[in-house]
Amino acid sequence: MTSALDGIRVLDLTRVVAGPWATMMLGDMGADVVKVENPKDGDFTRRWGSSLPQGERPYFMAANRNKKSIAIDFSTPAGQKLVRDLAVQSDVFVENYLTGTMEKYGLGWHDLRELNPSLVYCAVSGYGRTGSMKDRPGFDPIVQGESGLMSVTGEVDGRPMKIGVPLVDIMAGMYAAYGVMAALMARTRTGRGQFIDISLMDVALGNLGSVGANALLLDEVPGRYATGHADVVPFEMYPTSDGYLNLAVGNDAQFGRLCRNVLHKPEWATSPKFVTNDVRRKHRVELDALLADCFRQGPREAWLAKLGKEGIPAGGVRNPREALASPEALERGMVSHVHHSTEGPLRLVSSPVKLSDTPVVPAVAPPTMGQHTAEVLQSRLGLSSADVTALKSSGIIA
Repeated sequence: MTSALDGIRVLDLTRVVAGPWATMMLGDMGADVVKVENPKDGDFTRRWGSSLPQGERPYFMAANRNKKSIAIDFSTPAGQKLVRDLAVQSDVFVENYLTGTMEKYGLGWHDLRELNPSLVYCAVSGYGRTGSMKDRPGFDPIVQGESGLMSVTGEVDGRPMKIGVPLVDIMAGMYAAYGVMAALMARTRTGRGQFIDISLMDVALGNLGSVGANALLLDEVPGRYATGHADVVPFEMYPTSDGYLNLAVGNDAQFGRLCRNVLHKPEWATSPKFVTNDVRRKHRVELDALLADCFRQGPREAWLAKLGKEGIPAGGVRNPREALASPEALERGMVSHVHHSTEGPLRLVSSPVKLSDTPVVPAVAPPTMGQHTAEVLQSRLGLSSADVTALKSSGIIA
């Protein structure tokens, strides 16, 4: 079946997580993504974390499936010309360099739209391309701290904590892909491309959810609730006799069933301190202590069975390896088997998007650096083998 973005060409000048995540999502939807890397060192994440037997890094692989890699030194005039020529043939251009970098090389939005008015140009940065912070580099943990995310993450009386994955980077990539696809839709009506400005800070603020709404509408400073919920009680992780259990009681009816049919404490369901969510929030410490004492008396699976029978949301706590090996992950195709050109057979996390008529493309292993340089330059720009050899000899490509 045809994929959603079949025929769309994406030129990817991104590194690390946010930008590569955006282009990976576009690649999942069938776009032809060409990643441009510096011949000297490539994407920074090619050197981050532990390595596989042949030297490739899982960190890089996490954000670069379904792409081709070409290595061009676009700090040189000849390299800039190659990138411009490719941009003329592209539908989408994505970059996440410091503000002004692309303009310095003649690859900015105003430069490229003169050559290709239908080009959708997406710039991902820490603080956006406008405002007093536009020249400042952006890093996920810094933005987590500045946006308020860290202040609501961690133990109640502990220090602020960052989220365990670079979630701001990942969300920024998702919003970038979302913006690109919206711009492509608009182009079908106008025939024109447009500029998309994605800021990590904007994304973090935009995803504060109810915490942000409470800060603005109630003028309150939200606190930390560890594994609990600021506005719903009980919505917490409790110890059982053999592990932890996550409980998410979303309404008063569920709380009543929890008390009467699971814990056999019907008096809690009608207690003036617990009968509604509003009063439970005021007495959360007392209620959490009572619930913890109850759940400690039995094994997790027994509690989950009782809670499931009553329609009360609950679950265990897994590590990532357990989660990816779970029946639900495997049944839903969340692990892809791919063949890497140097590492051989690998397993990767799959795209979570399920489309009935235009499904995501089968996963292709992330490329080695410059794996497709000759192929792309010859097929798209008409360069000869001799041209490619000369450019390699001069260090402009690899």
